[in-house]
Amino acid sequence: MPINKRIDKTDVKILELLQKDSRITTAELSEQLSLSTSPCWRRVKQLEDTNIIQGYGVRIDRKKINLGVMVFVRVSIDSHSEKEAKKFEEEVTALDYVIACYSIGGDADFLLQIVSPDLDTYAEFSMSIIRRLPGIKEMQSMFVLKEIKPFMGFPIKNL
Repeated sequence: MPINKRIDKTDVKILELLQKDSRITTAELSEQLSLSTSPCWRRVKQLEDTNIIQGYGVRIDRKKINLGVMVFVRVSIDSHSEKEAKKFEEEVTALDYVIACYSIGGDADFLLQIVSPDLDTYAEFSMSIIRRLPGIKEMQSMFVLKEIKPFMGFPIKNL
């Protein structure tokens, strides 16, 4: 499948089913698609080869593994040089509690999603690690009070 080829309805269904259960077997997948196993396997392989499917994983209840606090942190940096931004990106990528980092537009430069066992641990991490990242000019923490709709996969039904 060429990288720029639009995915069809069968590909969409494959992606839907794999997002719901990445452990589904090719036989189960092909049965649900009313497709024989070889073409089904080839389609999945094409989706992998074009990096539409970038990997497989599990969803974990963060609270059950002692990560009860989730915080979004808006970060502004001093310099907007490519070198400074790259340095910040490299350092933030290495931090375990930072589970996502986005370069954003608007009145901040980056948005970090951070998890932590508790508020004290987050406070220590924030003050001793995040504030000391290169080029930090300003940061604002926004604490998640309740997860109403956690990320469960991308909306692909209408592709």
